[in-house]
Amino acid sequence: MMVGWIVGLLLLSQQNVAPDRITIDEKSGQIIANVERGAYSINYVDVPLIDNERLHQLTDEVTKKIFRKPKNAIINDAGAIVKEVAGVQLNQKAFVESFYKHFYGEGPMTFEVPQKPIYPKVDSELLASIRVNPIGYYVTYFNSNNHHRYNNIKLATQAINNYVVQPNETFSFNRVVGERTRGRGYMSAKVIVRGEFSEGIGGGICQISSTLYNAADRAGLTIVERFSHSRSVPYVPSGRDATVNWGGPDFSFKNNYNQPILIRAHAMPGRVYVSLLSSDSINHKPRHVPSASESLPEEINAGTDVGQPVP
Repeated sequence: MMVGWIVGLLLLSQQNVAPDRITIDEKSGQIIANVERGAYSINYVDVPLIDNERLHQLTDEVTKKIFRKPKNAIINDAGAIVKEVAGVQLNQKAFVESFYKHFYGEGPMTFEVPQKPIYPKVDSELLASIRVNPIGYYVTYFNSNNHHRYNNIKLATQAINNYVVQPNETFSFNRVVGERTRGRGYMSAKVIVRGEFSEGIGGGICQISSTLYNAADRAGLTIVERFSHSRSVPYVPSGRDATVNWGGPDFSFKNNYNQPILIRAHAMPGRVYVSLLSSDSINHKPRHVPSASESLPEEINAGTDVGQPVP
């Protein structure tokens, strides 16, 4: 507060007429806020000073209004790289300085929100360098006539597709895919609960986590957390499944290599395909992993219940 008083007195000594209103806008001309001078003033010996607590609140509000999340570069369905898009955040230090200047200044009381770019973690150059060397893959099969289950499989596959796991980063299936709810498009399908089949939102996504687990294991990545279903599932060999549930069991692995890993995942009628790629300079150590049966069962019942933990 003392610093605000000192700066205020210095600026006040240079002003002629203090403005009644300050308009804050973006480069596009969109008005972010109209600030009444009196609402941010503290009278001290008849000298108006800025209420720093109110200014901090305003700064937080403007921060939320202008924030735009960056978008990573991705590979589209045609195999082409879609360029990244930088995000935007408020330059809070410059914003406070501009507010002080205009609060005690003269002339038009409008200033532009000072912004800083937020650069995405994955740009086109990085993506181009790590899409060249397949280091692990896995394919599983299912009956696509169960439309609810197929819908859930496609949503979970889209969530992990194009994800880049940086060196020493741990990939969490639950964190990346997010909560499986009706609001996010997931539908009710058969799941395993305490060893019995029942209906549950998001049924089917354990086939995606299991397919990813086998691809990651085949690529020689470090498996951090994996749990088996309470009953066997037909889409992977016995003991090769990875059950997941929001708020419960998760599947996670760590990128123990010195190069980023790109996840490519696709769901098509009757088949789920997950491949892991990296750069030519990666020195990976693949493991032997048995392939899934290509036979197509009449129905596949994915599960979300935990049987026993697997190291």
